[in-house]
Amino acid sequence: MNLDKVISGFFIILAMTLNFGFFYGELDSLEHHSKYELFAAIIVNIIATTLKLGDRTQVGSVLLATSLVADIQLIAAAIIWAVAAYAYTIDAEIIGIIISLSGGALLANIVSVILYVGDTLKSKR
Repeated sequence: MNLDKVISGFFIILAMTLNFGFFYGELDSLEHHSKYELFAAIIVNIIATTLKLGDRTQVGSVLLATSLVADIQLIAAAIIWAVAAYAYTIDAEIIGIIISLSGGALLANIVSVILYVGDTLKSKR
């Protein structure tokens, strides 16, 4: 068993599940979406991204790209939420933007997990 692959897989799957946990809920209410879960999803996604930096394979490049997409979308969602909360008002449009960005990050994380599992199944023991 390769400990590096276990740790990397753990953070990749944890990033996806935290992102799903934030995304799941009513789309018109922020009461169903925790800001702390969004923060945790951002931190775990950044950790997963740093773990993917050392992989120099073609699949590793695509995994890194999906992680960067997820990071950018989650950070953008957090910035929009913070600006709306302190400088604007949070309305249905802002809520929709925050949840949509999280959904895009979730899709990137799902692609990352599929690629990771596929690469794991393809590798020889």
